[in-house]
Amino acid sequence: MTASSAGTPAGRGTEPGEVTPASGETPSPWLKILGLCSAACGILLVVATAAAWLLTGASGAGSVAFAGCLVIAFFGVSLLVGHIVGRRNPSGALGIFVVTYVVKVVGFAVALFAMGQPAWLEDTWFFGAAVGTVLVWQVCEVIAFSRTRYLLYGSNPAEEAS
Repeated sequence: MTASSAGTPAGRGTEPGEVTPASGETPSPWLKILGLCSAACGILLVVATAAAWLLTGASGAGSVAFAGCLVIAFFGVSLLVGHIVGRRNPSGALGIFVVTYVVKVVGFAVALFAMGQPAWLEDTWFFGAAVGTVLVWQVCEVIAFSRTRYLLYGSNPAEEAS
């Protein structure tokens, strides 16, 4: 196999003699993942809010929208923190992502218990929308993250020079 065709499927437009560039780390994937997850959850919430409005009125629709917005805000903060930290310290972004997640879980639980339940909130719609949004978010996040290239161990520049 020649250098020009290594790793490139036939018919992909590589000219004879052209060297295929090496693939590397995906630069700061966090905002792309945030956009994908938010868009998928937004579509879910529009459909679920419309269904709740038709079946139970404003309180059901409000419960769905409130649950979805809470979940999106909850998970979106981690990705924003990962993006900010990842710009300065790419190898530390994954660690701070995990720490932020744990802090948010505790903070979210405290906030929900302190806030209590508003009178207009419909439990079934709220719970269903929250679980549905979490599931859609997690599936999108896992798929998007699995498609990124994340350099955990860098190469030694001294080895490359020799």
